[in-house]
Amino acid sequence: MTLQSNIAVYTGSFDPVTLGHLNIIERSAKLYDTLIIAVGVNSEKQSLFSTQERMDLLKLVTSHLPQVHVESFDGLAVDFVRSRNAKVMVRGVRPLTDIAGEFTMMMANRQLDAAIETVFLMADEEFAHVSSSLIKQIAAMGHGRALERFVPSEIIAPLMSKMKK
Repeated sequence: MTLQSNIAVYTGSFDPVTLGHLNIIERSAKLYDTLIIAVGVNSEKQSLFSTQERMDLLKLVTSHLPQVHVESFDGLAVDFVRSRNAKVMVRGVRPLTDIAGEFTMMMANRQLDAAIETVFLMADEEFAHVSSSLIKQIAAMGHGRALERFVPSEIIAPLMSKMKK
């Protein structure tokens, strides 16, 4: 029997990366040989950080995880997952708020490629309410210190800088 590499892909916008995202990344990294963080490029959505900035910030906060790689993609997530020879797409969910949308996306992805499984991980309790929009709201009010409870410390200065512009 030959051992096959165990690759998973965690897709998202990560604008900005939160402690909830990092919680999912760290837990997923324990489950898979290789975890690819795939930063989605959505031209119809106005991002606070550029794609390259989001990738750089993700690389910074995951540098302690050698099996984690950061890339970007545009188009269908399932196509990106397939292009990386992965069979698993990791999705982080918050209680109730994400379930319906994530379930719909999972069903569509199964229609597009039934060989790719979607694995849902619930963020740990203390991060279940954290969203990028909440973080942007706190940062816009100039509460940098309060952000320590929501984003990795390395994200605070770049975030506050963006919000001042």
